[in-house]
Amino acid sequence: MLVNDPLGDMLTRIRNAQMRHKSKVATPASKLRGWVLDVLKDEGYIRGYAEVEHMGSRPEFEIELKYFDGEPVISDIRRISTPGRRIYSSVKDLPQVRNGLGISIVSTPKGVMSDTSARAENVGGEILCQVY
Repeated sequence: MLVNDPLGDMLTRIRNAQMRHKSKVATPASKLRGWVLDVLKDEGYIRGYAEVEHMGSRPEFEIELKYFDGEPVISDIRRISTPGRRIYSSVKDLPQVRNGLGISIVSTPKGVMSDTSARAENVGGEILCQVY
């Protein structure tokens, strides 16, 4: 299946699985998806993920979702920069998500990181998504 926006597809899979209270969700593996999942894991939004290879098919990431008191830790996850409309921001103009209660995931020259890490590193870049 051809997907025009692989990162948007992964975020939608996570959102849909959490609405159904699933414990795990699978998505095709790629470097960008892995980097975004690393940030989500470091910030505490998911339990973790593992790369799984099935015989005769492409590798997949199996993502373990995180819940607190029966409710998903991620209340909303949305794509900001899309393939048709890229959104870039300097370090001074990085948006605050819910007054610091959420994070933006930013692709910078120093790698994919959260907005707080980007401010600490003093780099801007493409705002991939927002999580809160």
